[in-house]
Amino acid sequence: MDNRENKKDWKNSPPGGGNPGGDNRQRPQPSDNQKGEGKPQGKKPRFNFYIIYAIAIAILIGINLFNWGGSAVEISQRKFENELLVWDEEKGTDIEKIVIVNQETVEVYIKEDRLHKEKHEDVEEPRGFAAREQPHYVFRIASVETFEQRLYAAQEDWPQEDQIEVFAETRQSWGTDILSWLLPIGLLIAFWIFIMRRMARGGGPGGQMFNIGKSKATLFDKDTHVNIDFKDVAGLEEAKIELMEIVDFLKNPRKYTELGGKIPKGALLVGPPGTGKTLLAKAVAGQAQVPFFSLSGSDFVEMFVGVGASRVRDLFKQAKEKAPCIVFIDEIDAIGRARGKNPVTGSNDERENTLNQLLAEMDGFGTNIGVIILAATNRADVLDRALMRAGRFDRQIHVEMPDLKERKAIFEVHMKPLRLEEGLEAGFLAKQTPGFSGADIANVCNEAALIAARRNKKTVEKKDFLDAVDRIIGGLEKRNKIISPNEKKVIAYHESGHAAVSWMLEHAHPLVKVTIVPRGKALGAAWYLPEERQISTSEQMFDEITSTLGGRAAEDILFGEISTGALNDLEKVTKQAYAMVTYFGLNPRVGNISYYDSSGQNEYTFTKPYSERTAQIIDEEVSALVEKAYKRAKDILLKSKENLIELGELLLEKEVIFREDLERIFGERPYPDPEHSKETEFSLGSSIDKQDKESGEGNPE
Repeated sequence: MDNRENKKDWKNSPPGGGNPGGDNRQRPQPSDNQKGEGKPQGKKPRFNFYIIYAIAIAILIGINLFNWGGSAVEISQRKFENELLVWDEEKGTDIEKIVIVNQETVEVYIKEDRLHKEKHEDVEEPRGFAAREQPHYVFRIASVETFEQRLYAAQEDWPQEDQIEVFAETRQSWGTDILSWLLPIGLLIAFWIFIMRRMARGGGPGGQMFNIGKSKATLFDKDTHVNIDFKDVAGLEEAKIELMEIVDFLKNPRKYTELGGKIPKGALLVGPPGTGKTLLAKAVAGQAQVPFFSLSGSDFVEMFVGVGASRVRDLFKQAKEKAPCIVFIDEIDAIGRARGKNPVTGSNDERENTLNQLLAEMDGFGTNIGVIILAATNRADVLDRALMRAGRFDRQIHVEMPDLKERKAIFEVHMKPLRLEEGLEAGFLAKQTPGFSGADIANVCNEAALIAARRNKKTVEKKDFLDAVDRIIGGLEKRNKIISPNEKKVIAYHESGHAAVSWMLEHAHPLVKVTIVPRGKALGAAWYLPEERQISTSEQMFDEITSTLGGRAAEDILFGEISTGALNDLEKVTKQAYAMVTYFGLNPRVGNISYYDSSGQNEYTFTKPYSERTAQIIDEEVSALVEKAYKRAKDILLKSKENLIELGELLLEKEVIFREDLERIFGERPYPDPEHSKETEFSLGSSIDKQDKESGEGNPE
C-alpha cells in the first residue's frame, strides 16, 4: 500500500487510533515540515456560544420529561357541579380529592377505577415520573368561601365516608419566577454581545466603538498569503526591477548591508488609473513572503478627532512587531495632500494631524528598522512635499501607460481564460488599443467574451474584440435612435470633413474608420490611430487642430451654415491651443514661457502668474491660431469639394466607411504613415470590412 492509501486510512480511522477493521496501527506522526503547515500550533480553540444553546435546550427537555403527561381538562364551575359533583348510591362519587391552589384555581382528581367512564373520555391518562400528582380537571373560581359553601351544600345528603377531601395549597412557580428574572437579563446580555460583535467587525452605526483607534490594515502573512507574484504582472518591467530589489533586500539583507547599503524606507507608485499600481503591490506581497499590511488612505479618516493619528501609531506598532514587513497604503493622497490648502476647516484639521503622525512614524525620532512603506497614487502633484522627500519615500516608481510591447503581454495574460478562434494574435489587438491601460485591456477581453456569448458563438473571434474596442471608446451603439434625414446628412458630411482633412495632412492621425451610427452621446465618430510619440512639434499639433476643425468646415462649405454638433471638437481645439500658447511655449509672440505648475505646490499664489496684458495677448494668439487652422481646413476641403460630397453620400448609404474607401475616392495618401500605424490601419479596416461584407453592410469593393 502506498503512502496515499496510508494517509487515507489514517483520516478515516476512528478516534483513539484504531482502524475500522480492528487494526490498531499507530497513526503516522507528521514530519517537521508538515508541522509548520496548516493551522498555527498552540492556539486554544475559540469558545462556541452554541454550547450554551445546547445546554438550555437539554434543560428544557429534562423539565418536560419530569412533567411529561396529559394536561388537565379545563372545565367550568357549572359543569363541575352538574356532572362531576354527583353521588351514586352504588359506587359513590368519582372524585378522589379537590385541591384549591392559590385561592383561585381548583384541581379535581378522579379515582383511577372511574377514569374508564364515558364522561371522562376527554381526560388523558397521566404518564411520566409525576403522573400521580397531576390533576384531571381544573377550573377557576371567583371566591373560595362561596365555592366551599356550595360544595358543602351539595354533600349534605352524602354518607360521611364519601365526603370529598378538600385541600388548600399555596404554590410558587420557581421556574416561572426565575425565568421572569433571567429572561430580561439574558436578553440584555445577548443583545450586548451582539452589539459588541458588530462593533468589533466595524458594522452598524458607531462601528468599532472600543477599537476605533485601532488600525484597519489587513495582514497577509504565511497563513493568509497572496497568490500573485511578478509572473502574473505583464509589462511594467522597470517598475518590477525596482520593487524586486526591495523584495531581495528583505530576503537577503546581508548582500547589501555588507557593502554599507541601507534598505529604502519607502517607495511611491505613481501613475494614471488602471495601470497596475495595486496589482504590483499584491505581487510584492506574494513575492516577498513576509508580513504584508494592506490598507487604503481613507481608512485613517474618521469623524472623531485624533482617530487617524491613533490608527497610524497602531499600524506602525503592529508593523514593528512583524518586522521585517511591508506596509502598503493605497490612494495615499486621501491623507497625504499638501498641508495649508484647507484653511476653512480650522486649526484642528484631522487630516493634517494624521499626516503629521504619518511623517513622524516614517522618519521621525524613532526607528523603524525593517518596515518598508509602499504607497500608490495617481495624484502625486497634490502630495505634501515633506512626504515626498528622501528618507520617507526614497523612490518614486512611475507606472505609465503600457506601450505596444507591454499591451501585447497584457493581452496574452487576459486572453488565457478565453476560448479563442484559431489564428487570433495578441499583437494584432495590441495595435488596435493605443493609450489603453491594463484595466482597459482587461475590460476589452471581458467585453469581447460577453459579445461573443450574446451572439451564441462557440469561440471569441476577432470581430468581437474589435466591437469591444469600439464599445469602450465610443460607447453603446444606438441604431434605433431617431434622427431626421436632414440631421443625418449634416452628421455624415461633418464626419466626412474630418476624414478628408486628416487624409490630406502629414501629421494628422491615420484614419481607421468613420461611422454615423450613434454611440453614447455622439451622433457620429471618426476612429483614428494616434502615433505613439513622446514629444510633439508645433506643426504636428497644428495639423491635429486643423483636422479636428474639418467637420465644422465641411458644414460651412456644403450647407452655408454651422451647427452645434462640433461642441466636442471646439472643446478639444480650445484646450490644445491654450496648451500650445501657455504651457508648451510654442507661440512666438508669448515667447519661451510656460505657466504650467507640474509640482502642484502653488498654495502661495493668489492671482494668475501673468498680467492682464499678457492674458489679452494669450487670448488673441489662441483665437488667431484656431481661426488660422479653420481657414486652412476650409481651403483643403474647397479644393476637393466633389470628393467630399462623394464621400458623404457613401457614408450616408453605408453608415460605416474605412480607409480603403478614402483611398479610392481621394487617391493614395500623399504622406507615408508610420510603419506600425499603416499595418494596423489596413488590418483593422480589412477585418471589419470582411465581417461587414458577410452581413451586407460593408464596402462592396
